[in-house]
Amino acid sequence: MGRMPTFDRRAVVDAARDVFWQRGYAEAGITELEDATGLTRSSLYNAFGSKRGLYDAVLAAYLDDVVRTRFRPLGGGDPGALEAYVEEMRAAIAADSPRARLGCLLFNAGSSPLATDDAEVRALVSGYAAEMRAAIRAAVADRRPDLTPDAVDSLSTVCASLVVAALTLARADRDAAVATLASIPATVESWGYGRGLERETPSA
Repeated sequence: MGRMPTFDRRAVVDAARDVFWQRGYAEAGITELEDATGLTRSSLYNAFGSKRGLYDAVLAAYLDDVVRTRFRPLGGGDPGALEAYVEEMRAAIAADSPRARLGCLLFNAGSSPLATDDAEVRALVSGYAAEMRAAIRAAVADRRPDLTPDAVDSLSTVCASLVVAALTLARADRDAAVATLASIPATVESWGYGRGLERETPSA
């Protein structure tokens, strides 16, 4: 018996990611995926089970390789980590890089028709959003240790909402997405002053 053909699974998933990112799950054709990955339909199905199996592998890799890599510095004690995280996204969208202009792959999946009937996709996107909120909250706490826990909660909710809005806008209105992200540092800096939201400092 001949040996099964070998290929770089990561490279195949990366190539398929661009097709799904550009076209969406429903519109991405098998022929497009064959052309992008260099594999035949039968090889793709043998490796991933189905087009949906390949899509699931793409989403999982995006979450691990892209999203969690960006989250990793948040909450590590660096007060500048939140601004660096936001600035990286802002700069990529402002530069109109091919992937940045397509928005967030996971949020795109969550707003697609597939998510309407697919609990697994909804759960994946919901989990991603929860990870984002937790990472941003930790970064806000590092950036504004003077705020009360409730104020940190409120500010991190606003920051996470602005990030989600920007990633959603990136595909349709680059300038609005850039402006939304650019507003975050000033929002973080000014939050709570004069409103009694700061922690009490011990009297000398």
